[in-house]
Amino acid sequence: MITPEVPQNKSQYSPMAKSSVRNKPFSCFSDGFLYLGGALLAFLLVWSLWSYTVPHSFEPRGSTKSATNDARTQQCVQENPAVNLGYDPPDQTFYDDQELSYSIERPMKNWDEKRKEWLKRHPSFAPGARDRVVLVTGSQSKPCKNPIGDHLLLRFFKNKVDYCRIHGYDIFYNNVLLHPKMSSYWAKLPVVKAAMLAHPEAEWIWWVDSDAMFTDMEYKLPLRRYDYRNHNLVVHGWEKLIYKEKSWTALNAGVFLIRNCQWSMDFMEKWSGMGPMSSEYKKWGPIQRSVFKDKLFPESDDQSGLIYMLYQDKGLMDKIYLEGEYYFEGYWADIVPTYDNITEKYTELEKEDGKLRRRHAEKVSEQYGVFREPHLKEAGNGKGSWRRPFITHFTGCQPCSGDHNQIYHGETCWNGMVKALNFADNQVLRKYGFVHPDLLDSGTVTETPFDYPDDGPW
Repeated sequence: MITPEVPQNKSQYSPMAKSSVRNKPFSCFSDGFLYLGGALLAFLLVWSLWSYTVPHSFEPRGSTKSATNDARTQQCVQENPAVNLGYDPPDQTFYDDQELSYSIERPMKNWDEKRKEWLKRHPSFAPGARDRVVLVTGSQSKPCKNPIGDHLLLRFFKNKVDYCRIHGYDIFYNNVLLHPKMSSYWAKLPVVKAAMLAHPEAEWIWWVDSDAMFTDMEYKLPLRRYDYRNHNLVVHGWEKLIYKEKSWTALNAGVFLIRNCQWSMDFMEKWSGMGPMSSEYKKWGPIQRSVFKDKLFPESDDQSGLIYMLYQDKGLMDKIYLEGEYYFEGYWADIVPTYDNITEKYTELEKEDGKLRRRHAEKVSEQYGVFREPHLKEAGNGKGSWRRPFITHFTGCQPCSGDHNQIYHGETCWNGMVKALNFADNQVLRKYGFVHPDLLDSGTVTETPFDYPDDGPW
């Protein structure tokens, strides 16, 4: 800024002009004012440029901008879910075929192509389809004869719901016969076929009997193992017992995992042909007993039928995986007495490794199963192992009818179920801050302190 010159000739002053002595302070004041004004202007210019380039992290509560951003965020979440449950295009699919039948009696053809086409028209379901599982279970439509049967079945079902919620599986509970002749142990096949048609988005349908429960809530199905050689059916069993010992207990058909594909449709059609809906049903019981001498009852059953098909055609082993490396399902009488020792072993692991006992959201439970796995290398699998059994199956106990196998005492079955249910429930309740201190006392829980089980006399 240029300052005004002071005139040298006094005649140049007006009558009202101040003397040069008095004008000097005013000049200094003006210079200071102009300097401050310029600095302020420069500051405002810099601040305005900064405000456009740097995002503000603090918005007044209830401001229009904040509300708009929140609305946009919610809109994005609603419009772009992982799976779009609100979209079913008008294009025709197999569901529009008037000849489509869900009945086990009517064969399904070209299912692989139909399912593939459905996924193509519902693209949001395609990602993750390879690992998508629907668990199917059920019971009879009438109340149980056993006074505590309905209560036990409710708790068995809750256990399955807990497991599916933790691992992101869908679940379907059926309590009606989908074929009037296919009752008892044969009732599962019509339900499984219907579930395949109802869930083309799922790669696997997982049947689990009503009297089987999950007792390792962290463990997840090793699906890649079954993909390796394109197996389509997984059951717990042993090849030696089929082909050498010819035993009807060579496998257990109460829990099986079956791929949602044409091979499975064809296989179930043959399998159900040994059941009560078939005109040849009566001949199959004697045939099965002629091969499997330890078969207890005369009529044809689903388990003996499955073993017989494997016995007659060993080529089926290319598609059927006999899982014996872990308790895909395990005999309860062998397992229940081990729960106390397993609890102690897992408690010791958590005391040694703080990562395992860290509190966490239920939604991320699978990660803690992965953390635990290195500690279980020496635990073993199956009988004699101190690893949590994946599924405990109360075969022979008949919780609904109460007509248990006479080799067991009724109280042994019921108490075993209560202990198993609470053993599993503790693994769920831990995420909610509580545990059952006594596995035989379902009604009592205690709150877990911080850093449980390291803190306190557990």
